[in-house]
Amino acid sequence: MKKILITAAIFVSLLTVKQANAQISFSLNIGSQPAWGPVGYDHADYYYMPDIDTYYDVPAHQYVYLENNNWVRRASLPPRYSNYNLYNGYKVVVNERSPWLRNNVYRTKYAGYKGRTGQTVIRDSRDVKYRNHWTGNGNGNDRREIRNDRREVRDDKREVRQDRKDLRDDRKDNRQDRKDDKRGHGRP
Repeated sequence: MKKILITAAIFVSLLTVKQANAQISFSLNIGSQPAWGPVGYDHADYYYMPDIDTYYDVPAHQYVYLENNNWVRRASLPPRYSNYNLYNGYKVVVNERSPWLRNNVYRTKYAGYKGRTGQTVIRDSRDVKYRNHWTGNGNGNDRREIRNDRREVRDDKREVRQDRKDLRDDRKDNRQDRKDDKRGHGRP
C-alpha cells in the first residue's frame, strides 16, 4: 500500500510539474561602437568625455551636450569643440539611461580624467573582436557618412584658416591706416 501511495504521489507530481522558462538577455554592441571608442567593452550605452563635458550615445551615434542650458542631441560636435581629438581624449563608458540628467555626478567623479591621454581606441586595437568593428547596415551609407564628416571637418578647418588670415590682413591694414593718419597722408 505504501508503494502504491508513493508511486501515485510521484505520478501526480510529474503531471503538475511546470517546465521552467529561463530568459537570458545578453547584448553586444561591438559593431556599433565608433573607431575612437575605448577597447575592452562588449557593450557601451554612452561615452562620457570629461574634457568637453559631453556624452556620446553609442547605439544612436549621437553626441549629447549642453547648448543654451539645454541638453541637445546632434550627429556631430559643435564648432566650439572643433579642436577636440576624439581619438586622443579620454572616454568613460556609462551604462545608465540618460546620464546627462546626473551630469554633476559624472563631472565630479571623472574630473581627474580631464587632459588624460593614452587610452587605446578600437581603431588601434589588434583584438580579433574589433576586426570589423564598424558594420553599419550593409549598404555603405555609414562609410559615406564618415567620408562626408571628414570632408566637412576639412572644409571647416580650411574656413577657420581663411578667417584667421583675413583677420590678420585686416589688422595689418588697420595698423597701416593708423600710421598713415598720424603722418597726415590719410587726410583729405
